[in-house]
Amino acid sequence: MGSVVVTYKIFPVDITVDLEDLKRKIEASLPRFASVHGYGEEPIAFGLKALLCAIKIPEDKSGTLEEIEKKFEEISEISQVQPVMVRRTST
Repeated sequence: MGSVVVTYKIFPVDITVDLEDLKRKIEASLPRFASVHGYGEEPIAFGLKALLCAIKIPEDKSGTLEEIEKKFEEISEISQVQPVMVRRTST
């Protein structure tokens, strides 16, 4: 069975948000079947950085993207979440 890796661009509410703390909150909010595949950062403007977060989920599980995005909405340090890439992987 393969997996799907979804990359999200996550915008913090402010430049003062600690991205390391935000990463911990993201990992804690994920359902059991999902895991973080990697992180990156993208400069936006005036010191604001978006967090690029790749989440790995099983490809046969339905409704997972909506569930993950709802969990992200519950994190107060996140202002906006955009899915930017979805790809299938065999690992």
